[in-house]
Amino acid sequence: MTLFAAFSCATPPNTDDNFKVEHRGALKNIMHKGDISAQADLTDFKNTQHFYALGAMENLKGEILILDSKPFISSVQDQELAISNSFDHKAALLVYASVDKWTSFTIPDNISTYEDLEKYVEQTAEESGVNIDEPFPFLIEGQVNSFDWHVINWKDGDTAHSHEKHINSGLRGTLTDQAVEILGFYSNSHHAIFTHHTTNMHLHIKTADSKTSGHLDGLTLGQGMTLKLPNSN
Repeated sequence: MTLFAAFSCATPPNTDDNFKVEHRGALKNIMHKGDISAQADLTDFKNTQHFYALGAMENLKGEILILDSKPFISSVQDQELAISNSFDHKAALLVYASVDKWTSFTIPDNISTYEDLEKYVEQTAEESGVNIDEPFPFLIEGQVNSFDWHVINWKDGDTAHSHEKHINSGLRGTLTDQAVEILGFYSNSHHAIFTHHTTNMHLHIKTADSKTSGHLDGLTLGQGMTLKLPNSN
């Protein structure tokens, strides 16, 4: 779920709100064409304020997470997880937006699974005035009961792509009882672009101690967690 395209393309802005979601690359170009070349240079966004982004590194050699203009670029070095805070990287897939104001919502305790969360994000966004027919970013913060993560490390020369191979190509794991920050992008019209066919969300996660960061594959939410949506006022 961390991938990209052979050419740059940008989604239309969410014109009802004070942000614009854009993307470079597309999952379908990685999966079906095997194009894992660089489509964006992160240094181009180094001076962008309140910048939020996620995606995959060029050649699928790691995961990208940028929170409020601070990068957490995860990769596999000597079979171990390494995290860089530099913009000096290139992306094969990048989804991004600048958001300077967020509105917080306490997630009900009966929202537990990934599927629960997707429904809650959609419903809460619609009720708060976000146009859910256009892509939008969101944040999740708090203590999760558990989460599954991976950091892709694609084998050079491998041209046969699949979602399962992407998850298994690098490092993966499960952590429990962790304080986390999650960046997500929601869209009901970008399947095979920056979301997979089975979901309207693409999520990356970072532990509060910044020791683990990567693509989020599944989670069980804890109690009292917070959803943040762009402030549309």
